[in-house]
Amino acid sequence: MAKKINSIAITYGEPAGIGPDLILQLSKYTSANNNQLVVIGDKHIIQARAKALGIKYTFTDYDTSTRSEKTHLQNDTSIKILHIPSNDTCQAGQLNKNNSRHVLACLDAAIEGCLNKKFSALVTGPVHKGIINESGIPFTGHTEYLAEKSQVDKVVMMLCENNSLFNLRVALVTTHLALKDICNAITPAAVQSTLRILKHDLEQYFKIPSPKILVCGLNPHAGEDGHLGDEEINIIEPSLNTLRAEGFNLTGPLPADTLFIPDNLIQADAVVAMYHDQGLPMLKHLGFGQAINVTLGLPFIRTSVDHGTALQLAGTGKAKADSLFKAIALAEQLTTAKNTTPAIQNAIA
Repeated sequence: MAKKINSIAITYGEPAGIGPDLILQLSKYTSANNNQLVVIGDKHIIQARAKALGIKYTFTDYDTSTRSEKTHLQNDTSIKILHIPSNDTCQAGQLNKNNSRHVLACLDAAIEGCLNKKFSALVTGPVHKGIINESGIPFTGHTEYLAEKSQVDKVVMMLCENNSLFNLRVALVTTHLALKDICNAITPAAVQSTLRILKHDLEQYFKIPSPKILVCGLNPHAGEDGHLGDEEINIIEPSLNTLRAEGFNLTGPLPADTLFIPDNLIQADAVVAMYHDQGLPMLKHLGFGQAINVTLGLPFIRTSVDHGTALQLAGTGKAKADSLFKAIALAEQLTTAKNTTPAIQNAIA
C-alpha cells in the first residue's frame, strides 16, 4: 500500500559547528506518521564528520522532483540528502567565512522548497551570525532572514519548553537588536502585530482557543507608574486595550521580574516579552537543550534548536541532539495540526 507522507527539510547550519554531528544522529529519531526527513547540506562534509566520529549512516540523495503531497511508498522513509556544495574546506570547530554563502544557500534551498510545497516544514540547525557578517553579508538571524525571503512584513520569534509544569511559550516583540535600539522599536504597531500573529498561530497550529497571554512591560517594575519610563503608559497599555476590545485575553503590562513566577505561568498559554534577553533567560533556565524555537507568521512551519553552534563540541561525539529531535517532532505535529481540526492540547509532547 502506498501512503502520503510529508517531507521535513532540515538544514545543518554552520558546518564547522555541531550541526553535522546532530544530523548523524537522525537515525535515532522516530518520525511521526513516517514523515520523510530531508537534510540540506554538503554530503561530503557529513561524510567526513561521520568518518571522524566513526559513525555509519544510511542517507541517500533526495529527488528534487518530489513534492510533499506526492504519494510515496510507505517504506520510503529513509533520510535523504539534498546536496548543496560548500564554498571551501570545512574543519570541525574552525570557522571559515568562505562557507557563509554555503550556509545561506542551504537555507535558500529549504525556503524555496517550503514555498513551493516540496517541503511541509523547515527545521534549522544553528548558524554563526558573526562569521556570516565577517564575510560581508549583513545577517541578524534566521528569523529576520526567513521573513525577508518569504516576503513577510512581520514574523514573531517564540521559544517553547515543556520540561517544567508550565509548558512555557515566550514570544518576542523585538528580536536581535542592540539594547540602545529597543526603546524606539517598541511601537503600538510592533506590540499589536506581535500579539495578533501570536494569537492567530496559537489558535490555528497549537489549537488553543482564546489563548491567555501575559505581557511584560519594558521598564523595571513596568515603569512604576511612569517614574521609571513611560512606554507602558503611552504605548503598551493602549495597545493592549485596543486588542482587549477585539476579544484578546491579555494580562499586563506586568513587571518582568515577577511575571515568571509559578502562580502566573501555570495559568498562561504564552508570555510576550519586549526584547530578547527579557524573556528568554527564564525559558532557557527551565529547559535549555530541550527547548524549541518557532517562527510564527510565516507561510510555512519553521522550528529550530534552542542552542548555538557549540564549536568546542564539534567533531567530539559529545553533542546531544535532544533539541533537534524536539524541533522535528514539533514541526511534524504542527504540520498535522495545520491540516486537521481535532484539538492538539499540547503540541510539544
